Amino acid sequence: MAKVVILGAGFSGQTAALYLKKELGHEHDVTVVSPWPRFTYIPSLVWVGIGRMAPEKTMFELAPMYDKHGIHFLQAWAREIHPDEQYVLTEDKEGNLEKVPYDYLINATGPHLNFEGTPGLGPDQGTTQSICNIHHAKLARDAYLETVQRMEKGDRVKILVGTGHGTATCQGAALEYITNIHNDLVKRGLRDKAKIMWISNEPKLGDLGVGGITARKYGYIMDSETFARSLFAEQEIYYQVQTAVTHVEKGKVYWENYEGEQGETEYDFAMLIPQFQGTKVKYIDKDGQDITAKMTNPGGFMLVDGNYGKNPAEVTADDWPGTYQSPLYKNVFAAGIAFAPPGPISKPYVNRNGVQITASPPRTGMASGIIGRVAAENVIDLIRGKEPSHHESMAEMPGACIASIGKSLWDGSAASIVMYPVVPDYKRYPEYGRDLDVSVMEIGLAGAWIKRTLHTLFLYKMKGNPGWSLIPE
Repeated sequence: MAKVVILGAGFSGQTAALYLKKELGHEHDVTVVSPWPRFTYIPSLVWVGIGRMAPEKTMFELAPMYDKHGIHFLQAWAREIHPDEQYVLTEDKEGNLEKVPYDYLINATGPHLNFEGTPGLGPDQGTTQSICNIHHAKLARDAYLETVQRMEKGDRVKILVGTGHGTATCQGAALEYITNIHNDLVKRGLRDKAKIMWISNEPKLGDLGVGGITARKYGYIMDSETFARSLFAEQEIYYQVQTAVTHVEKGKVYWENYEGEQGETEYDFAMLIPQFQGTKVKYIDKDGQDITAKMTNPGGFMLVDGNYGKNPAEVTADDWPGTYQSPLYKNVFAAGIAFAPPGPISKPYVNRNGVQITASPPRTGMASGIIGRVAAENVIDLIRGKEPSHHESMAEMPGACIASIGKSLWDGSAASIVMYPVVPDYKRYPEYGRDLDVSVMEIGLAGAWIKRTLHTLFLYKMKGNPGWSLIPE
């Protein structure tokens, strides 16, 4: 019997666990390790953060769901990975340590939210908010509603949303949040009381960390910069891109831009996405030596089968990993945010003062799920005595995003975006790097229905139907 351990229970870890158990059945053991007892449907935290959805409607308990599928669940933090001796050292909430043995390991731990990378940033500092996890989304909701109360009393306020570090990612989540704030304030009759501002490390508005998106419709070529500019103009949102937030004080953000200019922006309420790093897990070899620097890049993301070390501006589609297998330990894989990208997708930039202002590649949502599946299928190959045969780099996979602009199913809206591939491949598609017959950008009520349907079906099925999983029959 092979023992497979998965670290993390987000989209990537969930997908990997369910694929493995479905394919391997009771002949092999699958264990998921996560410090959190519940799964949170992160895409819906944009609504929690403005008080339009109750937090409990975004979550379900992991243990009962895993029990139905015959998957073991251990609520604990992964502290150390010992790849020579093949075990993970875990720590539960009481501080108890446990060695969890494995034959195969998938690291799907997600991000460390590196607020400390920007001095003064984050809810723990009492300055800016975040919607990256359920706890932060509730804090953001409370701070936002306090701001709304001020507006109801007649105060005029400044609201700032975007990225809080020169190499932050998840611009799409911030974009959803800022447009939902606009929509919410319109419904409350308070929109005229707020100056809403966007600040981002993107090279262009609408870049979203993927180098922008281009699509063809009715014979016309559309791009995401024009798309986003039109949306912001309609909603009267001020924007500033090519900018790294360098320091935060309560009520004031300090920044530096491409030209090396320094400035400050005042705010009453701010939600800024922090830099993502790899989860703080150590790798220890058989001699007790810390080999984390060999297993991960400087950001803590695990090195896999990508082509690393190139000048960021020279990274191409061919350099992206496809099996997600560690080159040092063939029974170890990384999935979702945990794997190290070979470089950015967006144009990299370092200003004259040495400040890096480069949007990091997003690896959340759909991409995480696909990579979790690929890693699981390659583990199954190894268990069956074969070499990993499944390969799907982010330069080979599609990406889809439904970005909410208002939660209502009657007068809400959402941007529906599809791109193929996620990482542009200029060998296959010399002009735009992507297949314009597949790539789509639309905005309207239909997207709002799709967004809400995805939320409802996922949570309902995972909680309520023991025979259902993420895997289609």
